[in-house]
Amino acid sequence: MSQSSLLSKRVLDESSSDDDDDFIISAAQIVQSASLLQKKQGGSVPGRTYIYRNREEGHARLYQDYIDENPTYGPSLFRRRFRMNRPLFLRILKSVEEHDEYFQQSINAAHQLGLSCLQKVTAAFRMLTYGVPADATDEYVRIGESTSIQSLKKIVKAVIEIFGDEYLREPNENDIAKLFAIGKERGFPGMLGYKHKPTIILEAVASKDLYIWHAFFVLPGSLNDINVLHRSPLFSKLSNGEAPKVNYNINGHDYTMGYYLADGIYPSWATLVKTIPEPRGSKRTYFAKAQEAVRKDVERAFGVLQSERELDEGIVDPNERFDNGGGNVQPSHDHTTDLDEFIENHMKIRNKETHHQLQEDLVEYLWQHHPDMYT
Repeated sequence: MSQSSLLSKRVLDESSSDDDDDFIISAAQIVQSASLLQKKQGGSVPGRTYIYRNREEGHARLYQDYIDENPTYGPSLFRRRFRMNRPLFLRILKSVEEHDEYFQQSINAAHQLGLSCLQKVTAAFRMLTYGVPADATDEYVRIGESTSIQSLKKIVKAVIEIFGDEYLREPNENDIAKLFAIGKERGFPGMLGYKHKPTIILEAVASKDLYIWHAFFVLPGSLNDINVLHRSPLFSKLSNGEAPKVNYNINGHDYTMGYYLADGIYPSWATLVKTIPEPRGSKRTYFAKAQEAVRKDVERAFGVLQSERELDEGIVDPNERFDNGGGNVQPSHDHTTDLDEFIENHMKIRNKETHHQLQEDLVEYLWQHHPDMYT
């Protein structure tokens, strides 16, 4: 008989009051229930089997394989398996560990050393890299399924919070100046990038250095380049008068809007420079060849993403950064510009005369200044 039951019996023998008996029995039952609950604290989750994974050994093996000064697997295998070079990986590793205490190694309630930041980040990157389920990383990294999932969610949030102000933003004035300089060197002064729609649900703008400056995802369906363009926010800031101011001159003509290279299906807007489908004469033939050659850069950018899935490196490459970062890309709830000004800007963007004049100026500029670049 348990101690609490003996206590109940003893009290009943010494008291003749039924009310007192009921009260004391209830109190004894409460004490017994509390005692059972206290015994369960510190145990494993009901229905879950405890697995001793030897986390310390898992960390040591992972460190020796990839992080040590003389790792088992060299730089080429590291890049192949993590889809980025080791310095970039270590930069992300250090940044997330300093940013979120979740990635800092600690001692758990059982006085055992917890998972290291290296193990949590590696598990998350393996899922991103290979698309494997969460428990597929357990055997090598020594990390449970639920912890892998949590690590993945945490690192995605941390990367956005750490690198968002620098990389997840629209181009500012300094960026535009750099893009203009790149465009001028290639024979296209005033060029901001190359507009491309690789699938029916994604519109994007990229530059030669593999920066993707604009990405617009839309629902699939009966969509093409034209109606995706009409839904796109690519020129929204320009229409609202909020885009950085630009000025450049080609063949004596002044322009106040940058442009993107695009293929022939797009409309004849002042902000789009298309190829010439059936060029006549040496100048126009040369322009068409140059425009199509430069436009290949955006296809190269997506070729890198599709073949090696190196999106993380494209976002946070320490050797390629733009100073004086602009504002984060986020929905704006500010009051829009005056309606008349908005309509005027909107009409400037869609001005066909400016489109054709700009194309003619670029034909002459290429022929006069870069006659041998695309031969």
